[in-house]
Amino acid sequence: MSDRLSHWERIAYLGPEGTFTEEALLGEADLASADLMATATIEDAIAAVASGDADAAFVPFENSIEGPISATVDRLIFGEDLLVQREVVLDIHLHLLGLAGTALGEVRQVLSYPPALAQCRDALLDLVPGASRVATSSTADAARVVSEERLRDAAAVAPLVSAKLYGLEVLAPEIEDHDGNQTRFVLVAKDRVPPPSGNDRTLLVCFQQEDRPGSLVEILGTFAARRLNLSRLVSRPTKQALGEYCFVIEAEGHVSDQMLGDCLAELHRILGGLRFLGSYPVSGAHAEVRRAEVDLRRRSAEEWLTEVRTRIWEEPSI
Repeated sequence: MSDRLSHWERIAYLGPEGTFTEEALLGEADLASADLMATATIEDAIAAVASGDADAAFVPFENSIEGPISATVDRLIFGEDLLVQREVVLDIHLHLLGLAGTALGEVRQVLSYPPALAQCRDALLDLVPGASRVATSSTADAARVVSEERLRDAAAVAPLVSAKLYGLEVLAPEIEDHDGNQTRFVLVAKDRVPPPSGNDRTLLVCFQQEDRPGSLVEILGTFAARRLNLSRLVSRPTKQALGEYCFVIEAEGHVSDQMLGDCLAELHRILGGLRFLGSYPVSGAHAEVRRAEVDLRRRSAEEWLTEVRTRIWEEPSI
């Protein structure tokens, strides 16, 4: 077992088998070799880390169509003190699955995880316009229910692996409403912050001292004054009173960076509360290219500075 995984021998994830979460997790070689624990809900996966039953949790965080996965975001904001260790981006293709021989005209109800149903809302209206929507705890669980309960009048919105796992037939392939459908997953654990990779994000939550004009501008100005780019900004209810919100921010950079660290210290001074949720490597097709470019510029800058410093003239001693 590698040093990188030495503290992640047990990883909880949103199950059951056949979910997109499992697919994304198995795509990470060092994580796939751990003892994987499927849980019924996102909350259960994260709670397993807090209780010590798991060393880390792997859960969906954001979808390119529907936005943040509120169960994950809220648990990180208001729940256990956990830090994001890495992110994984997975291309999402949803299929309408049913028992062999089922015709679309027979489908009276469609089962799936609510975000998945939302991601193919228009397609379902076209394919099965009169069918009701039934929420399940995951896409794979929807396929399991249709299969095990032999529901001839039902279909599941689920990944292709679920069709194979539960012996279902693809009634309609790739029914997501938009091309480029992707979900970002995060690995969360206690205490540890990964070292800087050269292309990182930092996740934090800003709590206002009070709801007053200009408070968000003040927060954003703290980043702008240091020329720090934000890749994400969303508001979430504080769950304290109607109309009270906190701001979830992802900034480019690592907490070890001098400029970002200075920005966080300033926010800690001026805000009613600041919660640090981790610094971690950026994922995606261009992440490694970006890291290589940053490393090349860093080495070039160091070589340039070294050459400039060779020109320093020392006055001869008398």
